[in-house]
Amino acid sequence: MASKIAKFISRAPRPAKLAFVAIFSLAATFGLDRLGWLVSMENVYYDYWHQFAGVRRDASHTAVIAVDDETLVKLKDDPLAFWAPYFAQAMESLAQAGTKVIGLDFIYTVSAEAWLKKLNLPDSEISRNYDSPLREQFAKGDKVLISHLVEAAGGDLELLIPPDDQLILLPRGPGDTGVANLYPDNDKLVRHYYPIFMPGHPAGVGFATQLALRAAGVDPAAEKWVIGGEEIPRDLTLRRIGYVGPPGTILTVSMSKLLEPDALNDPKVQALKGRAVIIAANNAGTSDRHFTPYSRGIFGWTSDQMIGGEIHANIIETLLSGTRPRSLPIWIHWLYVGLIIFFASRYFLRLDAARGLLLAVVVGEVVLIPSYYLFLNDWVLPVAPVHGGLAFAYLATLGMRLTGEERERERLMLMFGRYVSEDVVDTLLSEEDRPDLAGEERHVTVLFSDIRNFTTISEKLSAHEVVRMLNAYFSLVCEPILNRGGMVNKYIGDAVMAVFGAPKSFPDHPRRAIAAALDMAKEADNFRAWMNEHFGDRGLPEFAVGIGLHTGTCVIGDIGSARRTEFTAIGDTVNAASRLEGMTKELKCVLIASKATVDLAGPGVRTGKQEIVYVKGRAEPLEVFEILGLDDEPLSSTTST
Repeated sequence: MASKIAKFISRAPRPAKLAFVAIFSLAATFGLDRLGWLVSMENVYYDYWHQFAGVRRDASHTAVIAVDDETLVKLKDDPLAFWAPYFAQAMESLAQAGTKVIGLDFIYTVSAEAWLKKLNLPDSEISRNYDSPLREQFAKGDKVLISHLVEAAGGDLELLIPPDDQLILLPRGPGDTGVANLYPDNDKLVRHYYPIFMPGHPAGVGFATQLALRAAGVDPAAEKWVIGGEEIPRDLTLRRIGYVGPPGTILTVSMSKLLEPDALNDPKVQALKGRAVIIAANNAGTSDRHFTPYSRGIFGWTSDQMIGGEIHANIIETLLSGTRPRSLPIWIHWLYVGLIIFFASRYFLRLDAARGLLLAVVVGEVVLIPSYYLFLNDWVLPVAPVHGGLAFAYLATLGMRLTGEERERERLMLMFGRYVSEDVVDTLLSEEDRPDLAGEERHVTVLFSDIRNFTTISEKLSAHEVVRMLNAYFSLVCEPILNRGGMVNKYIGDAVMAVFGAPKSFPDHPRRAIAAALDMAKEADNFRAWMNEHFGDRGLPEFAVGIGLHTGTCVIGDIGSARRTEFTAIGDTVNAASRLEGMTKELKCVLIASKATVDLAGPGVRTGKQEIVYVKGRAEPLEVFEILGLDDEPLSSTTST
């Protein structure tokens, strides 16, 4: 069945082949895309665009307050679990600096006071009010604490939230918390975020989304969220993060600076005014680091990770600015892919395998340019589907050739390769008008050429010298025949027989034959120098040739015995051309052509002598002309139909 399909396709006209390759390639690419098999490849390009773009825009809406090594050194005498007063002091400095909302990217399952009570220590002012400064900050509002979705032993998801003694002080209770989970793609890179994790749950909003809502003045309990001029879906929908740049692009201030007495005089602290800020770990030993599109180096992976707080800050920037990479409408996406596949397939069918592969590589590189520049304008133009489609189209074309056209080409080359140029064979493959090997009549021009006084020359040379001379001569005079689209039909001793108009039916075959004959005459003149160089002392007659041309109808076919055949022409036209070549010596001409050839060759044929001659085997005389030249007019292409 497969062989029948391949045979049918190989014999189909070119438009049908083009349609098959294009539709097959587009369908295969679409299928891979729907299965998600192109996602990994597309992500590579998406990451590279981030790498090339670098810093994309200013981050004017957010900042990170880093609990960095400097902060850890400053507070080295206090365990992190007892940092509540310091967080409170930092929040107070931030409030005075004019920040809009503060997010604390640390979660305590138990407060310091509750933990001290578990030790059954004597009651004291410190044990009762150690967390009071932080509780006061929570009670003021505009604070968002984090929660985490964790997987329980049975596989169910549970929400890990701050302790009750903190939640009770928040104005909205659980509504002042946000889920801080980051969900990387299968390759461990964080490219997307969930605005909401648990629709309908007061504590199910994403941490960054909560902060963006507060900064934009939008009530998280409102029926519709509009941030940055865009409505945010309140369902479990992944959205792309519009990263502003590589790690460190977001304004980052060490928390230690907020603990200084003159913190508000620091220019970096003053720059926090009007921003949503996140207090997050950024010390050397923190595990809250993640791979992002900026983590993929040009030649592989790098260790350039981004802290979770800065990723959340990028999400806030995405929401508040309304700027994020968007996908093109699906119909534009596939129209673009389909057009490239169609035009590439068109040329794959015309080019050989090597040039087709080169074209695929070039097109594959060129499509990177619009994809990158559209990315700079926050549009995602697909690359992987284009590359996949190009690969399918090239392989489909190659497969068709291996199963059909290449076999046919090998057959034609085996049959005609000795007689015609490869261009003619390629033309025969691309058209329906192929010769009927069983025999057919064709209107052709036949050329005969032989060497004058060859018998005398061969008598004065050895056998090896005769063969060497003929090989050198034929190598020169056969090139004009092939270059003009003719068929070198056979060698008869020192004579050459050529046919123009078969197997390729050029409409201007008489003109091609005259042009080739004139070129052959020039090559013969040049060959005299070769003869003088090699046999100048042998007393040979001056080297010269005679060429005869005649145009008419011949029988063309594969003629011979069961054991040996050859593609040749027979008939009166062949006999007449042979006789005309023999008469060139009598007429003292190098090249003569019948009136039929001259008339059909068109204007510009310059002639000399004109005679009426009788040739053996014909009752009717032939009017012949000495051919002196041909005006320089273009001939039809060897690849024309």
